[in-house]
Amino acid sequence: MHDCHLYEYGVIRIVPRVEREEFINAGVIVFCKRQRFIQCLYELNIPKIQALDPKANLGLIEQNLAAFAAIAHGSRDSQSPIARLDVPERFRWLTATRSTIIQTGKIHAGLAASTTDTTLRLFDQLVR
Repeated sequence: MHDCHLYEYGVIRIVPRVEREEFINAGVIVFCKRQRFIQCLYELNIPKIQALDPKANLGLIEQNLAAFAAIAHGSRDSQSPIARLDVPERFRWLTATRSTIIQTGKIHAGLAASTTDTTLRLFDQLVR
Protein backbone atom coordinates (compact mmCIF):
# COMPACT_ATOMS: atom_id res chain seq x y z
CA MET A 1 0.00 0.00 0.00
CA HIS A 2 1.20 3.47 -0.86
CA ASP A 3 2.07 5.99 1.81
CA CYS A 4 -0.90 8.36 2.01
CA HIS A 5 -0.70 11.99 3.03
CA LEU A 6 -3.31 14.12 4.75
CA TYR A 7 -4.23 17.05 2.53
CA GLU A 8 -6.64 19.96 2.75
CA TYR A 9 -8.29 21.86 -0.06
CA GLY A 10 -10.53 24.79 -0.75
CA VAL A 11 -12.54 25.59 -3.85
CA ILE A 12 -11.96 29.05 -5.33
CA ARG A 13 -15.22 30.76 -6.19
CA ILE A 14 -15.99 33.76 -8.33
CA VAL A 15 -18.84 35.83 -6.89
CA PRO A 16 -19.41 38.58 -9.49
CA ARG A 17 -22.16 40.28 -7.49
CA VAL A 18 -21.38 39.70 -3.83
CA GLU A 19 -24.77 40.98 -2.69
CA ARG A 20 -26.50 38.17 -4.64
CA GLU A 21 -24.22 35.43 -3.25
CA GLU A 22 -24.24 33.56 -6.58
CA PHE A 23 -20.96 31.94 -7.52
CA ILE A 24 -19.18 29.61 -9.90
CA ASN A 25 -16.28 27.34 -9.03
CA ALA A 26 -13.13 28.65 -10.67
CA GLY A 27 -10.28 26.70 -9.09
CA VAL A 28 -8.83 24.70 -6.24
CA ILE A 29 -6.07 25.21 -3.69
CA VAL A 30 -4.58 22.01 -2.28
CA PHE A 31 -2.24 21.92 0.73
CA CYS A 32 -0.28 19.13 2.42
CA LYS A 33 1.69 20.17 5.50
CA ARG A 34 3.77 16.98 5.64
CA GLN A 35 4.97 17.43 2.07
CA ARG A 36 5.18 21.25 2.29
CA PHE A 37 2.96 21.16 -0.80
CA ILE A 38 0.61 23.82 -2.06
CA GLN A 39 -0.86 24.07 -5.54
CA CYS A 40 -3.45 26.40 -7.01
CA LEU A 41 -5.19 25.70 -10.31
CA TYR A 42 -7.85 27.94 -11.79
CA GLU A 43 -9.81 28.49 -14.97
CA LEU A 44 -11.69 31.59 -16.08
CA ASN A 45 -15.03 30.46 -17.53
CA ILE A 46 -16.20 33.68 -19.17
CA PRO A 47 -19.66 32.47 -20.31
CA LYS A 48 -20.55 31.30 -16.79
CA ILE A 49 -19.32 34.53 -15.20
CA GLN A 50 -21.25 36.64 -17.70
CA ALA A 51 -24.39 34.56 -17.07
CA LEU A 52 -24.24 35.75 -13.46
CA ASP A 53 -23.17 39.28 -14.30
CA PRO A 54 -22.90 40.51 -17.92
CA LYS A 55 -21.00 43.58 -16.68
CA ALA A 56 -18.42 41.63 -14.64
CA ASN A 57 -14.92 43.08 -14.80
CA LEU A 58 -13.18 40.06 -16.37
CA GLY A 59 -9.78 41.73 -16.34
CA LEU A 60 -9.96 42.36 -12.61
CA ILE A 61 -11.18 38.81 -11.95
CA GLU A 62 -8.32 37.36 -14.02
CA GLN A 63 -5.82 39.60 -12.21
CA ASN A 64 -7.10 38.48 -8.80
CA LEU A 65 -7.01 34.79 -9.75
CA ALA A 66 -3.43 35.19 -11.00
CA ALA A 67 -2.51 36.88 -7.70
CA PHE A 68 -4.05 33.95 -5.77
CA ALA A 69 -1.92 31.51 -7.77
CA ALA A 70 1.24 33.62 -7.34
CA ILE A 71 0.72 33.77 -3.58
CA ALA A 72 -0.02 30.04 -3.35
CA HIS A 73 3.15 29.18 -5.26
CA GLY A 74 5.25 31.61 -3.21
CA SER A 75 6.24 33.63 -6.26
CA ARG A 76 9.08 35.97 -5.37
CA ASP A 77 7.91 38.21 -8.22
CA SER A 78 4.59 38.77 -6.47
CA GLN A 79 3.97 42.24 -5.07
CA SER A 80 2.34 40.66 -2.02
CA PRO A 81 4.30 40.03 1.18
CA ILE A 82 1.90 37.11 1.77
CA ALA A 83 3.71 35.21 -1.03
CA ARG A 84 6.84 35.18 1.17
CA LEU A 85 5.13 33.41 4.08
CA ASP A 86 5.61 29.69 4.64
CA VAL A 87 3.29 27.16 2.97
CA PRO A 88 0.76 26.70 5.83
CA GLU A 89 0.43 30.46 6.37
CA ARG A 90 -0.15 31.08 2.66
CA PHE A 91 -2.83 28.38 2.53
CA ARG A 92 -4.61 29.75 5.61
CA TRP A 93 -4.51 33.30 4.24
CA LEU A 94 -5.83 32.25 0.82
CA THR A 95 -8.67 30.20 2.31
CA ALA A 96 -9.71 32.72 4.96
CA THR A 97 -13.34 33.84 4.83
CA ARG A 98 -13.80 37.02 2.83
CA SER A 99 -16.62 38.86 1.11
CA THR A 100 -15.02 39.83 -2.17
CA ILE A 101 -15.40 38.76 -5.78
CA ILE A 102 -12.84 35.96 -5.23
CA GLN A 103 -13.67 33.68 -2.29
CA THR A 104 -12.93 30.15 -1.16
CA GLY A 105 -15.43 27.65 0.13
CA LYS A 106 -15.06 25.68 3.34
CA ILE A 107 -11.90 23.64 3.79
CA HIS A 108 -12.14 19.90 3.23
CA ALA A 109 -9.59 17.17 3.99
CA GLY A 110 -8.65 13.79 2.63
CA LEU A 111 -5.87 11.25 2.22
CA ALA A 112 -3.90 10.85 -0.99
CA ALA A 113 -0.88 8.95 -2.25
CA SER A 114 -0.18 11.77 -4.73
CA THR A 115 -1.18 15.33 -3.89
CA THR A 116 -0.42 16.41 -7.47
CA ASP A 117 -2.78 13.78 -8.92
CA THR A 118 -5.38 14.68 -6.28
CA THR A 119 -5.16 18.37 -7.22
CA LEU A 120 -5.82 17.54 -10.88
CA ARG A 121 -8.69 15.20 -9.97
CA LEU A 122 -10.33 17.81 -7.70
CA PHE A 123 -9.93 20.47 -10.38
CA ASP A 124 -11.58 18.25 -12.98
CA GLN A 125 -14.42 17.24 -10.65
CA LEU A 126 -15.18 20.59 -9.05
CA VAL A 127 -14.31 23.16 -11.71
CA ARG A 128 -14.46 21.68 -15.19
